[in-house]
Amino acid sequence: MNVGVCKIRLRLPENLSLKGKRRVLKSITSRISNKFNVSVAEVDDHDLWQLATLGVCCVSNDGRFTNQVLSKVVDFIANGRFEVELLDYEIELLPV
Repeated sequence: MNVGVCKIRLRLPENLSLKGKRRVLKSITSRISNKFNVSVAEVDDHDLWQLATLGVCCVSNDGRFTNQVLSKVVDFIANGRFEVELLDYEIELLPV
């Protein structure tokens, strides 16, 4: 079994409040969860209204598949029509 974890740092340049941040992140996390069947949560920068850090987790029997899914999630955010900029991401695969 392989567990893939992806940490994604986002900037919300046009956001002016925590309420606006929640609206944007709720849209992104629900679309990612539905499209890729992964777990998504905001894991850091809770009090900053123009920064967000998302954690994405995928479990699979194949490490290569896990890496592909997480890479597609990053591409989905980067190329999507969301109100965010992708600052940084890192993918880590853990064999269990």
